[in-house]
Amino acid sequence: MKTAGRHSGPPRGLRISDYDYPLPRHLVARYPSERRDESRLLVVDRRGGDFRHLRFRDLPRLLEPGDVLVLNESRVLPVRLLGRKPTGAEVEVFLLRPLAGVRSGGDGGGDRGRPAAPGPGEARVWEALVRPGGKLKPGRRVVVAEGFEVEILDSTPGGGRVVRLVTEEPVDLALERHGRIPLPPYLERDDEALDRERYQTVYARVPGSVAAPTAGLHFTRELLEEVEGLGVEVVRLVLHVGVGTFRPLDEGGPIPETLHAERYEVSPPAAAAVNAARARGGRVWAVGTTVVRTLETLADEDGRVRPGSGETTLFIRPPYRFRAVDRLVTNFHLPRSTLLMLVAAFGGYETIMYAYRTAVAAEYRFYSYGDAMVIL
Repeated sequence: MKTAGRHSGPPRGLRISDYDYPLPRHLVARYPSERRDESRLLVVDRRGGDFRHLRFRDLPRLLEPGDVLVLNESRVLPVRLLGRKPTGAEVEVFLLRPLAGVRSGGDGGGDRGRPAAPGPGEARVWEALVRPGGKLKPGRRVVVAEGFEVEILDSTPGGGRVVRLVTEEPVDLALERHGRIPLPPYLERDDEALDRERYQTVYARVPGSVAAPTAGLHFTRELLEEVEGLGVEVVRLVLHVGVGTFRPLDEGGPIPETLHAERYEVSPPAAAAVNAARARGGRVWAVGTTVVRTLETLADEDGRVRPGSGETTLFIRPPYRFRAVDRLVTNFHLPRSTLLMLVAAFGGYETIMYAYRTAVAAEYRFYSYGDAMVIL
C-alpha cells in the first residue's frame, strides 16, 4: 500500500495542530491482548511508503544477524497512593517526579544531558498531584498504611504539591507494598490484578518509571530468545519515564524547545555494543521512543554513543537528523503528543500521519495496551 501524495501547501508537522487525528473511542485498548506477542504490527517502510500488516511475533523476520535490539529495562513504580486524612476522608496522591536535588526546567535547549538526581526508587521528596486537594495544606499528613504516610510540604504553581514519603522502609519497597499501578486515564478504569504483570515489560528490572515504556510490552521471553538465536544482540539501557511524556501539548502556546527531564543510564558495555553494530554495518533497533531519546542524547555527530547517566531534556520533532537509531518499534500514540512528534520526525510527517489513518481504518488497537508499529 502506498501513502498519499505529498502535501503541496506550506510545510506540515511544525504546528501542534498538525498532530491531530480522529480516533473512535472503541479503538482505545482498555485491556492488553491475551498474549503479549499476539498484538498486531503495522510495518512502515519510510523509504517507499509501503505498509504491511503482521503480528508482533513476526518481528524476527525483519531483523538480520549483526543487528542490535535496544530495550529500556526501567520498571514502573506503583506511584498511585490511596490514603486517608486524620479526619478519615479519602485522598489520592499521585507521585509525578522526585525532587530531591533535581534542577527544574531546561537551560535554553543547549543541554542534551545533565547530571542525575537521586533515583525515583530512592527519593523521598516528590512533586505530586492530590485529590481532593483543597484542604491539604503544608504540614498535613495522609496515612497510606501503617508505617507509611505522606507529608504535605508545599504547593506548586500548577496546583500540585511537594510531598515527603515518611516510611522506615526503602521507598521502592514501600511503594511496591502499598502503591497502585498508575494506569493512564484514557483506560477509564482502576488498576486490576493483571496490571501488576502486564503494565510491565518482561525484562523490567530497574524501578523508577511512573508510566510504562509501552513498546516493550509486546515482547515475551521466548520472542527475545528467538531474536538472540538469529545472531541479533539484545542490549539494555534505562530511561525512567515521567508522566509528562504522555501529556498533550497546549495548542495555545508555542512548541517548547525542550521537554521535562527524564533520568537515563547507559552502561559502557551497552554503548560499546551499539557502536560495534554500527561499525560492522548492523542496524540499531530502538524499542520505544524512550530508547530513541536516550541514544540520541548520548550520540555524537557521527552516531557514536557514549556511556553515561544523567537527565535529558531533548525534544525530538521535525525536522531532526537522527544519529544513532536506524529502526524504531513503537506503539500508537495520543494526538498532539510529543511521542507522536518524535515518531513523525523518524518516519516522515506525511508517511506517519497516513499510517495512523491506515491503522484507524484497519481497526488497530491504540495507546499503551494497543498494537505496535515498526518503522524501517
